[in-house]
Amino acid sequence: MNARRTSRATTPSEFVIYPKTHDLILWLTQHAMNFPKSQRFVMAKRVQDTALEFYELLIEARKVDVQPRKAVLLAADVKLETLRLHLRLCHELHLLSSSQYQHVSQMVTEIGKLLGSWRHGKRKNSQSQR
Repeated sequence: MNARRTSRATTPSEFVIYPKTHDLILWLTQHAMNFPKSQRFVMAKRVQDTALEFYELLIEARKVDVQPRKAVLLAADVKLETLRLHLRLCHELHLLSSSQYQHVSQMVTEIGKLLGSWRHGKRKNSQSQR
């Protein structure tokens, strides 16, 4: 592991969440291409945009100081919840099969747990600095 990365106050979930989110975006992009043409510019775009905005918030959270990071991580949590709702709608519209929905839901749940761990870990660190 890079010495510069270990010197920062990071949590293990922070390191793991990036490749997991990258994998989610790849999966979503590949499967959104199979949506019917009528939904490619509606639901597929909403799902992809929401996932990319979530990823951007994670990157921002890594770059900002502790105080603004809380708000950015909360915004990321809201964005992930929005993605969950979009995916459920895609399943209900039969744009995702049950097995696809189950798979992507597991991916999102795992990312959500990592995000929650990061949020709570950072909160504890910032409280101990007071």
